[in-house]
Amino acid sequence: MVIKPMIRSNVCINAHPIGCAKETERQIQYVKAQKSKRGIKSLQEGGDGPKNVLVLGCSTGYGLASRISAAFEYGSSTVGVSFEHEPTEKKAGTPGWYNNAKFDKEAKAEGLKSETINGDAFSDEVRAQVIEIAKKWGVKFDLVIYSLASPVRKDPDTQVLYKSVLKPVGKEYSGSALDMMTGKIDYKTIQPAEGDDEANTIKVMGGEDWERWISQLKNADVLSQGCRTIAYSYIGPKLSHAIYRDGTIGGAKKDLEKRAHSIDQALKELGGAAYVSENKGLVTRSSAVIPVISLYLGVLFKIMKARGTHEGCIEQMERLFAERLFTGENASAGTVAVDSENRIRIDDWELDPTVQAEVDKIMPNVTQENVQETTDLEGLRHDFLLINGFDVPGVDYEKDITDFYAIE
Repeated sequence: MVIKPMIRSNVCINAHPIGCAKETERQIQYVKAQKSKRGIKSLQEGGDGPKNVLVLGCSTGYGLASRISAAFEYGSSTVGVSFEHEPTEKKAGTPGWYNNAKFDKEAKAEGLKSETINGDAFSDEVRAQVIEIAKKWGVKFDLVIYSLASPVRKDPDTQVLYKSVLKPVGKEYSGSALDMMTGKIDYKTIQPAEGDDEANTIKVMGGEDWERWISQLKNADVLSQGCRTIAYSYIGPKLSHAIYRDGTIGGAKKDLEKRAHSIDQALKELGGAAYVSENKGLVTRSSAVIPVISLYLGVLFKIMKARGTHEGCIEQMERLFAERLFTGENASAGTVAVDSENRIRIDDWELDPTVQAEVDKIMPNVTQENVQETTDLEGLRHDFLLINGFDVPGVDYEKDITDFYAIE
């Protein structure tokens, strides 16, 4: 079968096995190059970086990039958790299944210990599996990455299924949305949250599950002295706050940040710490349908690429590890620079006042006629397709795929 991207309502619903694997390999090679450039020694070379790392939400985006950075720059043993659909004889699996398979294959080739759990990271059953692996290996985690994003979560105590929504709070929100594939600009309106929308979104995307993870890992004695845990969030520019930061998803992110303080206190007796890292805005599966966000990213990417400061997931996470987390002697855990809310700001290049001033100048003047010149439409389209293994350099997309389990 020749696999071409299938796009429905601005969402790509299929994946290319070889493309996903090739993009994961590219990220691994980037990290290896940065390791050499920075002169970082892995654990196997006598370095003192993270030894045993747990990544919750390891299959795509920032979670995958974090796991790659830990393993291939610092030589960490890693356990990853994500929920993916496996391929069948007639159908490809989800992108994350191939990303995980490629990661495990490359880790094994490098002699790195890794194990990937395909299951519901919100469940106590999966938490028990992770604890079992740590005890089987005879290790304790010194870094726990929380990078889960899901539209639904089942409460492990009550078994009630909660659903998250992306809506404004208080009043409807309208704005221009850029279709990343067609370049068409539409004016969209999203109705405000109602009923239990806010509470349910916090239940799914807030910090309750993160706190439960750390509590159970700590009680099982599988967290090391000095263990750090980091969750990922996004603030974004003021122009997007009404739909994002001050909306339902933003409320969940604020809950995440609030719970970071209580988790931090819980880790104090281990000499550890908890942080939220505020990351850069990137193309995701939902970006194309959120008013303003997709258009903003198009303008932002063009500006940052011209400045040489644009980053994707792997560039962000490699910089987070090397310039924020492991800055001590011999790549050991150093003092972490944080803002007044104890947040790591790796979104510093995006929210640079001079960058945002350029964005504010260009955004009101983008029209259907000049969208190609004023935005990085080609870059947006590439990133959108890349998530599912398409538009990857070096991949023959005319090649017949006969084995949906195979990766290169």
